[in-house]
Amino acid sequence: MSRICELTGKGRQVGHNVSHANNKTKRVFLPNLQNVTLLSDGLDRSFRFRVSTNGLRSVEHVGGLDNWLLKTSDTDLSDRALKVKRELVKKQAA
Repeated sequence: MSRICELTGKGRQVGHNVSHANNKTKRVFLPNLQNVTLLSDGLDRSFRFRVSTNGLRSVEHVGGLDNWLLKTSDTDLSDRALKVKRELVKKQAA
């Protein structure tokens, strides 16, 4: 399982550990990913995602999973999130 947020696309970043003597060694900064269950009001069901804590705050700020999926571009979303977005758009069109 890759360490990428399914809703925001946030992934790992690369940097350096810097010692007191200014020696630099490579290191990896990983996002704080959590397994969460988010409720979709439009589809009346829940979905499990692996989301960064920053992404979770963003979803709550926008007003829930449905609003987040509708406003986010498809390139940032994972395949599972895209599937939920397509279901949501189809249900709204009907």
